Amino acid sequence: MNFNMKEAIEVLERTPPTLENFLSGLSDVWLQCDEGEGTWNVSEVIEHLIEAEKINWVPRLEFILQEGSNKSFPPFDRFSHINENFERNIEQKLLEFKTLRTQNIQKLLGLINSDIHLELTGSHPDLGFVKVRELLSTWVVHDLTHIAQIVRVLAKGYRTEVGPWKEYLGILKK
Repeated sequence: MNFNMKEAIEVLERTPPTLENFLSGLSDVWLQCDEGEGTWNVSEVIEHLIEAEKINWVPRLEFILQEGSNKSFPPFDRFSHINENFERNIEQKLLEFKTLRTQNIQKLLGLINSDIHLELTGSHPDLGFVKVRELLSTWVVHDLTHIAQIVRVLAKGYRTEVGPWKEYLGILKK
């Protein structure tokens, strides 16, 4: 499968409502599950997605369009949300994520002409030269990665409760 802007946006648009439908109204015990020390719970994953919307995807795209590969774009601290004190419930977090994502998709559509911009390169502080197409593809896969992570974390909340059926549940073996 090759990158296609329309197909990428199909996933990017669906992530907020997917998470909203899946997570809204869940008990805090579900939202606070994690996979052990040093891992994120569901609420922290949503906070990370919010930070990425603010600092990562569109700001890096704008940086590439303005600077090209002359300067490295600022690093993204993937763990910055851990140090923040978020006093919001999951519905408030999901609403912020949905609002930011809607704004970012509109900005994306206004910034990118697929025919001329996808092969432009920027400079990543750790990875070196990256293309716009790669940045946008990563955005999509990042969403899918965290959706899978959320599902895995929730499933592991009942890891010991499923008893011998654990042998049949691949999500619990990872």
